[in-house]
Amino acid sequence: MEIGVIIIGDEILSGKRQDRHFARSVEILAKRGLSVSWVNYLPDDSSALIQVFSRTLKESTVVFSFGGIGATPDDHTRQSIASALQLPLVVHSEAKREIEDQFGEDAYPHRIKMGMFPEGSRIIPNAFNRIPGFSIHRHHFLPGFPSMAWDMMEWVLDNEYEDQRVATPNVERSILILDAPESELIPVMNQCLSKYPMCKVFSLPTITSDRRRKVELGVKGPKEQVSLAFSQIQRAITDLGFKWSEL
Repeated sequence: MEIGVIIIGDEILSGKRQDRHFARSVEILAKRGLSVSWVNYLPDDSSALIQVFSRTLKESTVVFSFGGIGATPDDHTRQSIASALQLPLVVHSEAKREIEDQFGEDAYPHRIKMGMFPEGSRIIPNAFNRIPGFSIHRHHFLPGFPSMAWDMMEWVLDNEYEDQRVATPNVERSILILDAPESELIPVMNQCLSKYPMCKVFSLPTITSDRRRKVELGVKGPKEQVSLAFSQIQRAITDLGFKWSEL
């Protein structure tokens, strides 16, 4: 299952706030043997949001969108997904009940707007303050507040995609190689990919403060394949004469 993450907010793009949703999404998905396929950071801008949603709605990707579903003038997510779908925004009956039960008369005139979703949406329960998120067409819209959003993401995964949980998730193993030009490792990587096509091979080069080269070379994929591919990489690096240690 391909999963995309969209993180919305001018405050993220300006550096005023640091994003925490991406790293947490990776952890939440990994517990279920799933992973993030891509991530987009977007401003609080209707045209930019409509453009992206119009594209993702044509795909089979499951999308989790964080932020911009409030009722203030700088929140455009609800309106933008409705425009991309060419659907009206309507007050969702379940969302209305949740918001009224939580806030009473104070639900009006502003908080109730947070229960306006594209027609045909499903609510995502919010145990923190009962203002729900919503789902439509494999897109799931969550608030920007981590204290709410992460539990809501887990709820969606466990209630809508339990059948996608991977019983034996992929594994990853790597070694750290000293004083090796990355270019000299390319044949090793290609040989590994040729023999074990179900695996992915990666290299992460760095240069130390004393200008020594270090490369993390690794492989990820199904456990049995990774074990074989990793052994092949270890032998190949040893044969090249480079010093290495397992991470």
